[in-house]
Amino acid sequence: MPDSLEWGSVIAAAVIMAVAVVVAIVLRMLSGRLTRRAGDTRWAWDDLVARLLHDLALPLAVLGGAWLAANVLHITPRTLDITGRVLTAVTVLVVALALARMCAGVVASIALGRQGTAANVTIFANITRVVVLGVGMLVMLQTLGVSITPVLGALGVGGLAVALALQDTLANLFAGVHVLASKTIEPGDYIRLSSGQEGYVVDINWRNTSIRTLSDNIEVIPNQRFSDTILTNYHRPAQDMSLIIGCSVAYGSDLEQVEKVVVEVGQEVMAEVEGGVKDAETLVRFHTFGDSRIAFNVILRIDEFGEQFRIKHEFVKRLHRRFRAEGIEIPFPMRRVLLDTDHPGDLLTAPPGQP
Repeated sequence: MPDSLEWGSVIAAAVIMAVAVVVAIVLRMLSGRLTRRAGDTRWAWDDLVARLLHDLALPLAVLGGAWLAANVLHITPRTLDITGRVLTAVTVLVVALALARMCAGVVASIALGRQGTAANVTIFANITRVVVLGVGMLVMLQTLGVSITPVLGALGVGGLAVALALQDTLANLFAGVHVLASKTIEPGDYIRLSSGQEGYVVDINWRNTSIRTLSDNIEVIPNQRFSDTILTNYHRPAQDMSLIIGCSVAYGSDLEQVEKVVVEVGQEVMAEVEGGVKDAETLVRFHTFGDSRIAFNVILRIDEFGEQFRIKHEFVKRLHRRFRAEGIEIPFPMRRVLLDTDHPGDLLTAPPGQP
């Protein structure tokens, strides 16, 4: 009779585990369908909740079945207690992993919403993931009966030693957090360092910042570099910026006509070419009497730093064509050669306009 009861409990436990596995598979399929449907919506939070349910469905169902099966089996109370502790610890670990992923997704969604579609900040997501996993590990140890007070003390002493050994790494970590918190730069900004590196900020992680140059190469710069160098952010305080183009005309040109033509071409370029600010005013500022020319600057307005090349290209072409049509001369560099009649072998040079 005892043997039949023992075999009966084993069979009952096996049936419970089989049912738990089937339930886990069904829940996994349903949560997968829910995740795909949530991905079709524009709201980001339902994706995170659906992903959390998808991560927890199968392991929690199996762990729940294992706990029920352990209670059905005729095992000693001590063994049942140890089994319960182990299953609880595994459950805490599974939940911690799922919550770490979800919290990292929440932080990434918040960063994406505040910094635009170009944002890709992994430093805050990684810190959040480490914190949640650390808390989960401590709870798991407490569940297994391990006192966490000595562990925390050991972590404090060990953390001091690690901090001394990883000074550069921690300096880069805190520099990255400071840069993001102070909003000096953000992903998507175009920056130029005093050391010459320049490009669009792609990502800021726990150690370095990646920037994409205009030639589509990636440069990796330690975060600490940003705290001890001078940088120019071309997207601050606003993304649109002025574009200054140097030009010149001959001394015989009518400067009023030149200004009128340049303004018309500038307005035309900014209205028709992608990247120009359509409502902005084109400014002309004469500034120098050169050797053979009168120099001036044309000030246009563009949407962002990367658009300057297209705008400058179109403006130079159209202005050159318009100058030719209006008869406005763009002077060549010239030097006047004077021949000394008393000493024919000697040649003297003088700038234009000098007798």
